[in-house]
Amino acid sequence: MYRYDEFDHAFVKERVAQFRDQVERRVNGDITEDAFKPLRLMNGLYLQLHAYMLRIAVPYGTMSPVQMRKLAHIARTYDRGYGHFTTRQNIQFNWPKLSDIPDILEELASVEMHAIQTSGNCIRNVTTDQFAGAAADEIADPRPYAEILRQWSSVHPEFSFLPRKFKIAVTGAPHDRAAIQVHDIGLQLVKNEDDEIGFKVFIGGGQGRTPMIAKKVRDFLPEEDLLTYVTAIMRVYNLNGRRDNKYKARIKILVHETGLDELKAQIEAEWQHLKDTDLKLPDADIEAITKYFEKPNLTDRAEGWGQLAQWKKADAAFSTWVQQNVGPHQHPDYGTVTISLKPIGGVPGDATDAQMDLVADLAEEYGNNEIRVTHEQNLVFPHVALADLEPLYRVLAANGLATGNAGLVTDIIACPGLDYCALANARSIPVAQEISNRFGDAERQKTIGELKIKISGCINACGHHHVGHIGILGVEKKGTELYQITLGGSADENTSVGQIMGPGFEPEAITDAIEKVIDTYLELRSSDDETFIETYRRLGMKPFKTALYGEKTAA
Repeated sequence: MYRYDEFDHAFVKERVAQFRDQVERRVNGDITEDAFKPLRLMNGLYLQLHAYMLRIAVPYGTMSPVQMRKLAHIARTYDRGYGHFTTRQNIQFNWPKLSDIPDILEELASVEMHAIQTSGNCIRNVTTDQFAGAAADEIADPRPYAEILRQWSSVHPEFSFLPRKFKIAVTGAPHDRAAIQVHDIGLQLVKNEDDEIGFKVFIGGGQGRTPMIAKKVRDFLPEEDLLTYVTAIMRVYNLNGRRDNKYKARIKILVHETGLDELKAQIEAEWQHLKDTDLKLPDADIEAITKYFEKPNLTDRAEGWGQLAQWKKADAAFSTWVQQNVGPHQHPDYGTVTISLKPIGGVPGDATDAQMDLVADLAEEYGNNEIRVTHEQNLVFPHVALADLEPLYRVLAANGLATGNAGLVTDIIACPGLDYCALANARSIPVAQEISNRFGDAERQKTIGELKIKISGCINACGHHHVGHIGILGVEKKGTELYQITLGGSADENTSVGQIMGPGFEPEAITDAIEKVIDTYLELRSSDDETFIETYRRLGMKPFKTALYGEKTAA
């Protein structure tokens, strides 16, 4: 895990002092809210429906137990006893007082955390695979490259005031768990025919009111050229991105309006001026950063295999949890553990201060001192011995953290929606809770199999509804909340944007509509092993639309 150097410590400390002065002037009325807005956004502070919201960066979703305990302390001391983990692998506090924000930031700085560049038209938190450094299918750990990008992009003078916010994701495996094709820049680690590490490069992905899948601009970019090529992309976007219309300001619109071939030519031309400059990454620098991400010393624990089989046989709930929430590890005696923040009927992504403290304790005891935040609003222990799964599960279960539903119908992504957000048209949380309760039975979830439901309270798509197998978008029509359904979205290596089914449903009808869609899938799938997305891609929209709206509407 990366540790701050002297520059990092000094920079964050100076930023806290600067913002403390700005907050004091705002509280005293010396500056207006309009003048304060750009200052607070530079420090991750939003003004939502009922209160300020502070978004804290968790770079590439990796944190230590010490940092998690600090977040618990902040939730308990300055907020209402909980935090909300987001689809950007960050955490948000929804109720802090403005006068307390400088103290919160100072406490965060004491554990090498901050809220810089979690908002505004800049390069946001670089995200990656939550199983990075542990996944059995990984080509290379993407986090060193994410850290290099973080250091390069932090208050970069050239890219601090972009046409619009900018998001980068990096994945290290063929199976994309970082949704790179719905990012402004997506990077996939690959090897060439000489077994050299490099990147497949995508640009122009994104969701919001104009969802687009990223276009590939490079099959192989040598790792030493990471910063030079990304800088070239950023310069072309910064120069040509639309600044006259915020709805057309993202790089995806530039790709669409300019054309991929022309834009790629501009990027390549700019790169020629950069590729042999000081931005070229020396091997020594890559090695120095990579050392921060060395794997823990995992001792062989072969006894875990026999114990695990016995425990699974003796406890059906434990067996379900292992099947859904424990993944393969590079070391055969270990697994990756997903801690679901989606209890049946709960608020997706929320964790109490007590739960955060507990996760920190368990990370030290069973998780080799490392915690990950996923873009699907869960937590992960990336290195857990199979022999420790049963005692870990018992403690998690006693504290509401052992729901065995990772990847299932109740593992719902949902934005805060109209309960918190000033931009939202409709509520997301109550819909997620009702669907979770409707499908909460463990056997029913197992029968349905892998199914990703994602809910957004407005067209900005913070709940990633466009890439849900089933997506739900809250809209407003004549003062009434309605929910539009999309089918067929996906955010993996086979990225697709969901298709709209038809007219929206009122709040009291949306769960019944989702149930009809799922029942139709169960009737039509070719086998018990065919997933929802496979069935949809085989049959298309028509049978689902017919089941929900009738023959005339589906025609």
